[in-house]
Amino acid sequence: MDYNSNRKDLVLPEYGRHIQKMVEHAVSIEDQEERTRCAKTIIGIMGNMFPHLRDVNDFKHKLWDHLAIMSDFKMNIDAPYELPEIETLNARPEKVPYKNTKISFKHYGELVEQMIAKAIVHENEEEKKHLILLIAGHMKKSLFQWNKDSVTDEKIFNDLVRLSGGKLSVEPGSKLPEFKEAVQNRNRKKRSPKRNNDKK
Repeated sequence: MDYNSNRKDLVLPEYGRHIQKMVEHAVSIEDQEERTRCAKTIIGIMGNMFPHLRDVNDFKHKLWDHLAIMSDFKMNIDAPYELPEIETLNARPEKVPYKNTKISFKHYGELVEQMIAKAIVHENEEEKKHLILLIAGHMKKSLFQWNKDSVTDEKIFNDLVRLSGGKLSVEPGSKLPEFKEAVQNRNRKKRSPKRNNDKK
């Protein structure tokens, strides 16, 4: 018997072996006009296999690309789109450049350091005080997500002084929101059982 395990591997298995055989037949057609008509028929069948994708942008374009791939890029036809070439498919993507910015405290992130730099040069003193508290509050929230056991206002204020090079500090007596309590209260509400109104 002829088993699939003995046959050639499918290039795009999601279309099945019958579509692959149709593509191979289309490639073997000598007349280009007839070959193009055959290719359009195959594209229609391929599209009917995935009706939920018909409204997706460039869906037809992707079908023609898949047809070219299944034909091993030998489909010489008058396609409505520019078909990809094997060199393009096998080309390695360009290397993504990554920042090598040194971050003093990774749990606060680079954005906090940028905000601190802006706050240092801020001229309006009243706004500056409010901005410092906002930054400190954000730092506490970030640290709480990183380590819930060692979050104190004193640590946040000290880290703020270090990150700003001693140029920013919080006024004495200032307090930051207790994120730990807020999270515990929220979880307690979610876990609280529903009242049974049927009992009298």
